[in-house]
Amino acid sequence: MSEDAPQREADHIEGVAPPELTPTLVGHEAQLAAVRDQIAAGRLPSGMMIHGPLGIGKATFAFTLAREILTATGDEDAHRVDEQVRAGSHPNLFVLRKAPRDTKGFYTVIRVDEVRALKDRMHHTRGRAGHRVAIIDAIDDANASAANALLKILEEPPPDTAFLLISHRPGGLLPTIKSRCHQIALRPLPDAGVRAVLEAAGAPAQRIGDAVGLAQGRPRRGFEALKLADATGIAALRGWLESPATTERGSQLALADALGGDRDGAAARFARELMLERIAQEARDAALAGPEARRRLASASELWEKAQALFSDADSLNLDFRQTLVSVFDAMRAHFSRTPAEPR
Repeated sequence: MSEDAPQREADHIEGVAPPELTPTLVGHEAQLAAVRDQIAAGRLPSGMMIHGPLGIGKATFAFTLAREILTATGDEDAHRVDEQVRAGSHPNLFVLRKAPRDTKGFYTVIRVDEVRALKDRMHHTRGRAGHRVAIIDAIDDANASAANALLKILEEPPPDTAFLLISHRPGGLLPTIKSRCHQIALRPLPDAGVRAVLEAAGAPAQRIGDAVGLAQGRPRRGFEALKLADATGIAALRGWLESPATTERGSQLALADALGGDRDGAAARFARELMLERIAQEARDAALAGPEARRRLASASELWEKAQALFSDADSLNLDFRQTLVSVFDAMRAHFSRTPAEPR
């Protein structure tokens, strides 16, 4: 984004610095070093896909990498480049995200109009010496028309241009888009890395330990845990997830009411993450339990697929999120009632 201030993020957490304003990358050192070697050797790919679970620092990695490329190939020092990236004013840096619909909300997808506007800006904006960098955050958000438009650009990229595509779910992308990109796989951070991110952001020391435990290697989830530490619905959900089979259905309905009012709110997103992580952990536990737990593993796998489908339908069809939560609660309760495991 070359003319304006940094574009707002649809999923921004209030009080947490956005990726372009995050001064230090924590973790992912080997992946960054590998791209630095490519820059030094003059072998920088025109397309790079930075992929991994949501909330592990992929966008921060992308902006860190953008600074490296702009500094190494341009004629300005790192300090000046950093100032312009932070201000959203570097003429060689372009950022594509879900566009604001109005002063409060955002479009649910990246639309083809935004891709065309990006292409026009890149063709008509006079930049500076060195490479240009376009960050797509995230390619998963592009609808079919936008994805095809991006594919055409990747097939015939402008010279001296690097496209950094961020993906949380690369398995759902067009194979042709993936094949045009050098793959950079990022992993969840160790607990020490998550703690370092939270401490650097000034998180309350007395709450960091609990947030690190909930984060599961994802700093974003740690920030959400801190933000929602006093939210009654999240606290109740964590209690429910300890023993889903023994909770009365009335408690599930109350939880759905508490969490499902704002489908796009932080509490709803965090609740979804916690529920899916609990199901994933159940599948991992069943897999490690050996052949005698085969039925439990099959049931957990079926539960995972059902929960994913329910949440996906709620998003794509704009369904009542309260009812979606009730359906997932019922499915989880049924699984844990049939295949009891040790309490967590």
